[in-house]
Amino acid sequence: MAVKITELCINCDSCIDECPATAIVSASDSPVNGDNTYVKPEKCIECSDGTMPKCADACPTEGAIVWDMPYTAEYNAYYVAGHESGIYNIREHKKNGIMFPAVSPKPYREAISIANRQAHTPVAE
Repeated sequence: MAVKITELCINCDSCIDECPATAIVSASDSPVNGDNTYVKPEKCIECSDGTMPKCADACPTEGAIVWDMPYTAEYNAYYVAGHESGIYNIREHKKNGIMFPAVSPKPYREAISIANRQAHTPVAE
């Protein structure tokens, strides 16, 4: 995962239909405690083949979609800790277990600095 939806989200769901990886679910279908639309980290591909993530392009609320850490083996511990604390709910595969980054890494935008990702900088900036 490389994007995350913040509490600024107004739950208009405009991002859901734009996601080519079907990684976004409405607040009512969110697998974590909270009132926001949710990005499934194990499915997000950051729309790395375009100029910006499609969800951010469709979002009417500035700052609602932010960068998160790359979904790669290097950041496996970050996502494991987030899953265990309830920030993320990463799906479990029948054969492969929980689809952590070490099991199923995703493409990401290398041009986005780790500092911006750690600071959860808004995608549109």
